[in-house]
Amino acid sequence: MTVPKVLHPFAVPARPADDFLEIVRAEGCRVWDSEGRSYLDGTASLWYCAAGHGRREIAEAVAAQMAELEAYHTFSRFTNRPEQRLAELLLELKPIPDARVLWTCGGSEAIDTALKLARAGHKAAGDAGRTVFLSRYYAYHGVMLGGTSAGGLPTNRDPYGPLLPDFFQVSRDSLAAMREAVTYHGSERIAAIIAEPVVGAGGVFPPPPGYLEGLRELCDESGALLVFDEVITAFGRLGSWFGSHHYGVTPDLMTFAKAITSGYQPLGGVVVGPRVRAWLEADEQYMLTHGSTYAGHPACCAAGVANLEILRSEGLFERAREVGPRLRDGLEALLDRPGVVEVRGEGLMQAVAFEHPVAAAAVADALPAHGVIGRALPYANTLAFSPPLVVSDAEIEEMVAATAAALADVAAMV
Repeated sequence: MTVPKVLHPFAVPARPADDFLEIVRAEGCRVWDSEGRSYLDGTASLWYCAAGHGRREIAEAVAAQMAELEAYHTFSRFTNRPEQRLAELLLELKPIPDARVLWTCGGSEAIDTALKLARAGHKAAGDAGRTVFLSRYYAYHGVMLGGTSAGGLPTNRDPYGPLLPDFFQVSRDSLAAMREAVTYHGSERIAAIIAEPVVGAGGVFPPPPGYLEGLRELCDESGALLVFDEVITAFGRLGSWFGSHHYGVTPDLMTFAKAITSGYQPLGGVVVGPRVRAWLEADEQYMLTHGSTYAGHPACCAAGVANLEILRSEGLFERAREVGPRLRDGLEALLDRPGVVEVRGEGLMQAVAFEHPVAAAAVADALPAHGVIGRALPYANTLAFSPPLVVSDAEIEEMVAATAAALADVAAMV
């Protein structure tokens, strides 16, 4: 048995090299493998390809920028036009009023950056004792050490031994549990509560009514910051520009990545709201000793500018609002199938939950034979769909039909 030279993320290291699917081309909502087979991308890759594959506008913007200035760091007093323009476009959408943007290379880095900013902000405000972070079981907050400590997925935590202190998880969507945790750890010690507006990799769980509003109230009462992890939900996935807009709750810090460039270049960041800004800007001599080599990378930001212009000019977040219910209706038609117990989601972020003996992983494995790629989320025995926002009505029907066929294949084997 020969394994590939690449050690693949979230994969079995011993998996044989000839068991991998090599993707060689993509356009719109479709990808092609090295054997010439076509698949409907029901996942927008990893939630991110909002504008669809093969957008020449984005590729050409990146190429033009690289021909002019491929890269230069943004530490200290250095900047570039693409990072400034993208920050302007992003803040015009008002994720948080009166905010600034700190760029990162992706979502996991954005999470750890937000955690550091929360502690640094409190310390700059003379409240250095606020070091505790509260989050939820089955939340996913990236793979860096801070995000892994904040995350609540056991399989992502267990292999890595002791994680960071002062990180604690509570039951998902229980305001009572979160309030009890604040009381137990001491409201004067809580740096922040961090939450995905919709739990993503943990099973696609929208918040119950009033939950996010309750977190906002609890943070206001305790003096903690509210951090929204919008790495998945930002830029139209739910049918609004941001989850904060969708649910009418404004955080103090917001992480983003993925659809900021539709995945055409790696980019992420943190929207820093006025409360944290005030702390960090109060002392004119204060130095922010955090950042990454490629933060504000001009070619990546050029991709973001072109991508946001597409999302805005084509009204793609509105498309998600329109098409999401059609996907939901189609998947709910499968509720009478053996093993299907629930359909849940928001916008173009939908999922089907199964019960034993049907496994989401088996259904996901059966889907490509029917020309569709979905994503199994084993923590909740769930199959997730999050296609590009350009998905057509016919492609929605194709996705549902393939899921029904894959279910039939699995049912025949259990």
